[in-house]
Amino acid sequence: MQQTHEEKRNNRLLKSGDLFFDDLIEGDYFVTDGIMVTESHVVGFAGLSGDRFSIHLDDVTAQQAGFPGRIAHGLLVLGLVDGLMMNSAVKPRIVAALGWDWSFKAPVLINDRVHAEARFKPVRRTKRGDRGIVELVITVFKNQRDVVHSGVKTLMLECRSSG
Repeated sequence: MQQTHEEKRNNRLLKSGDLFFDDLIEGDYFVTDGIMVTESHVVGFAGLSGDRFSIHLDDVTAQQAGFPGRIAHGLLVLGLVDGLMMNSAVKPRIVAALGWDWSFKAPVLINDRVHAEARFKPVRRTKRGDRGIVELVITVFKNQRDVVHSGVKTLMLECRSSG
């Protein structure tokens, strides 16, 4: 008797290659490379997004608000981490991103290095049967140890089989 996705659970570290919905077992995970958040990232994001809130651009204001210095935009860090995941050696066969549920837990400062651990939770096949919905449970760390963001990205993946 074949196990359902709900019955399969593990802690399998995924290495590299294409990944289809039917390849996944709940708990499969990968770890991204890291990236240092630079002043250029923060200033560029402020210009691109229009978010010029002073805690991102002025050390004195950030310190008056209780931070050690300027902090990166939460959405900037989310974008950098999403880029790290998309450039990982693990290649989920993504059809579409369906949504985010995200929390900013601690500030990320300029020159902090961030990386993520992403853990798959298969949810179900679509009605068409050739695609599946997964939740990617993500934890973002700065400087190797401190959790700064966490959340869930819901994805639609291709299935290897239609059945």
